[in-house]
Amino acid sequence: MYRIGQGTDFHQLAEGKELWLGGVKIPHTKGAVAHSDGDVLLHALCDALLGALGLGDIGKHFPDTDIRFKGIDSKVLLQRTYSKIREKGYWLINADCTLLLQAPKIAPHVEAMQQAMSRILNVSREDISIKATTTEQLSFIGREEGVVATAIVLLQKF
Repeated sequence: MYRIGQGTDFHQLAEGKELWLGGVKIPHTKGAVAHSDGDVLLHALCDALLGALGLGDIGKHFPDTDIRFKGIDSKVLLQRTYSKIREKGYWLINADCTLLLQAPKIAPHVEAMQQAMSRILNVSREDISIKATTTEQLSFIGREEGVVATAIVLLQKF
């Protein structure tokens, strides 16, 4: 049996914050404003995994009102999310992810992000697709006020 899930996350960007994407710290002048480390890519991936099995969203499992998750590394959230998926008898076949941000350029960091994510999800790096696009300076993304990530996953029952 196969299940497909889709996730999306948004975060505001601000000066002086760290920018974490796909489990990797990306050098930039702005970073995500968030309760956790604000890694939109991992948050979208968590939502896709949870959604594939009808388990709600990241906010249900790791609410931003809970002090235990203040500043938490999103790789930990992904590990805990994937444990829930495995407990239900599923594993990840592949993930297709897209980042929407004006800057910085993501291509130099894609392989490191794939490695970080594939280690957690116990799949090969090639099973994690990461793409990025700008909005050609349109909207809050183009003005570098925010970043968005989407993820789609395919799970299989084992």
